[in-house]
Amino acid sequence: MNLLDMDTNEMKEFLAGLGEPSFRAAQLCKWLSQGVGLGDMTNLPSSLRDKLKTEYAEGYVKTEKVLRAPDGTKKYLFSLPDGNTVESVFMVNNYGNSVCLSTQVGCKMGCTFCASCKNGFIRNLSAGEIIAQYIAMNADAGQGRNISNIVLMGMGEPLDNYGNVIRFLKRVHEKETYGMSYRNISLSTCGLVPEILRLADSGLPVTLSISLHAPFDEKRAQILPIARKWSVDEVIAAAKTYFEKTKRRVIIEYILIDGFNNTKEDAEKLKELLRGMSSHINLIPLNAIDGCDLKAPSKKDVYSFLALLEKSGLSATVRRSLGAEILGACGQLKNSAIG
Repeated sequence: MNLLDMDTNEMKEFLAGLGEPSFRAAQLCKWLSQGVGLGDMTNLPSSLRDKLKTEYAEGYVKTEKVLRAPDGTKKYLFSLPDGNTVESVFMVNNYGNSVCLSTQVGCKMGCTFCASCKNGFIRNLSAGEIIAQYIAMNADAGQGRNISNIVLMGMGEPLDNYGNVIRFLKRVHEKETYGMSYRNISLSTCGLVPEILRLADSGLPVTLSISLHAPFDEKRAQILPIARKWSVDEVIAAAKTYFEKTKRRVIIEYILIDGFNNTKEDAEKLKELLRGMSSHINLIPLNAIDGCDLKAPSKKDVYSFLALLEKSGLSATVRRSLGAEILGACGQLKNSAIG
């Protein structure tokens, strides 16, 4: 059993079963949040440490490789206890450091522009395995807390692993250990409508990011198979419900594909769809991956489309691309050899 899969209350019950006082749970969870090995948890009795070491594992990931980009971005290849691997990204911004975490090994969604699904879906990550990525990158950045923002935009569809992702969100928000504000956490989904509505009722006001990428159903279905199940109108209606219940502005992720989704008609349809909802559009020029013939527009065309959106009264920016040189940018993470 991996200790990282337990929250503080579960740890109290677990340790009570071993005859330990309840305050040991806070001590153990604090050590785990810092990535410390069981043998080095010096304020725990040696008898408890020995017992834990023989029967349990911390649940940490193993760093197999790290690639560094000139902009300070680092892409990590992590191996899990069962031998599967995931990639995660550490990003340096002027407002603080962010980490992009994976929630699944592989992905079921089949988006044509994304490398994460190219090797298929293997399994969900546990809450502890998601947290372990955070712990490893924070420790690698130095002592103390080095991460101010979390984005669940790595490998996998977070809402397809709903239960474990909710457990992760509650865990990483615990004041005594990680203390991450929900407002500093973004969750990206390609549009699983029932789970968006569940998230709206969860009481966890994270920033919801909708991977829209096209405002027309027929276009969207060409690049996102999930669009054949839920229409653009259904996805946007769920996003509006999320905004109404949480009062959190919704982010619309919009990968720009040359000659495909950057026309005047696309801009006009986006204005129609987003009317009445506090939202911001992140324009993301397509990042190249193997096996995909789609291409990004020219820089001129990217900013021409931005101008169309702004002229329509929409809030939009072109997202700064980080880590493209190491295949660590949006859509480039995968569960195979790094790079």
